[in-house]
Amino acid sequence: MQQQSLNPATIKRVIVRGANWVGDTAITIPALRELRLLLPHAHITLATRAGNAGLLTDADFIDDLLISRDESWKSVRSEIQKWKCGNFDLAVLFPNSFQTALIPGLARVPLRLGYATQGRSFLLTHPLETPAWRNERHEVYYYLNIISALEMMLQKNSEPANREPDFGLTVSDERSVRARAALHSLGVAEGRPLVALCPGSINSRAKRWPAERYAGLGDRLIEELGAEVLLIGSANEQDVSLAVAKQMRNEPAIATGSSSLAEATAILNLADLLVTNDTGPAHIAAALGRPTIVIFGPTNPLTTRPFSANSEIIRHPPDCAPCMLRDCPIDHRCMTAISVEDVFERARASLAAAELMKNKEKSDQMCGTETDQKSQDRAKAS
Repeated sequence: MQQQSLNPATIKRVIVRGANWVGDTAITIPALRELRLLLPHAHITLATRAGNAGLLTDADFIDDLLISRDESWKSVRSEIQKWKCGNFDLAVLFPNSFQTALIPGLARVPLRLGYATQGRSFLLTHPLETPAWRNERHEVYYYLNIISALEMMLQKNSEPANREPDFGLTVSDERSVRARAALHSLGVAEGRPLVALCPGSINSRAKRWPAERYAGLGDRLIEELGAEVLLIGSANEQDVSLAVAKQMRNEPAIATGSSSLAEATAILNLADLLVTNDTGPAHIAAALGRPTIVIFGPTNPLTTRPFSANSEIIRHPPDCAPCMLRDCPIDHRCMTAISVEDVFERARASLAAAELMKNKEKSDQMCGTETDQKSQDRAKAS
């Protein structure tokens, strides 16, 4: 099939079919930012699931959201109509599924770009080969590769610009104020280190570090470091958080299931540290630049670790890891090999480093204030 030529001047309205899970949505942020840089004057719509929308509440790299409330095949007709009404010039498809290419194809979006997976090449005007390094590099580059291909098509270059991936997720001051109020209502005291624990995982029980170990970690954080411990997660993970709280000697604050994704993101932005399994909040905290410790077991950190210098992983892999299974068929040795002591010592070091950084920032601010005052005094004297 002969590909249609791409002219950036004619691409005024773009729709991006976003990733399906919250963590994957966070991983696509650098690709969305690159798309905004590539088409600065285009109107960019992100089509995503309702559950992902709160992550992008303050996003400056998209213009609006098109929410899919029903992912079943029965909804295809209504989705096609929504896409038709958008009068889009270009569809960029992040997921690999056949259905995500069928909708823009039947909606007659003129330009359709995505990976040639699941037999959907004929639905794409610009199909891309899956990169050979797919399982050897972080997923962030899988999505960035789509935008790089678009850049080469638009600018007729043989090589795309080489920029560091930019997560750059921010939370507005207004949302931060509301998040502080929410923490206060949960009994979280200010002035103490705030450590969020995410002991659940919606799509895999095998990714869960045992509840009793999260409980032991929470108690040590409170008793030895004077931290405030906050349990977080979705409504589907309430049972896990309650199991952790029940086994703790000290009472933690529990926000699991009681806040929207937008609210949970704003709360995470206030945390001094997140300790979590390999699940969505790990990638949200990374995008926010918050210190994060991720406990890895059955999954592959090479491709799915949080993509941030402030994140670190703990992993003691047996021969069977990474198996990528959702339930362990044997004794869950990849997770039980990780002790409370392992995680606590990493958490202690992370909080100490964060405290040093805070003190340095305060010192720099004081020095700056003193310098400004001396400059003003000299100006008055002259």
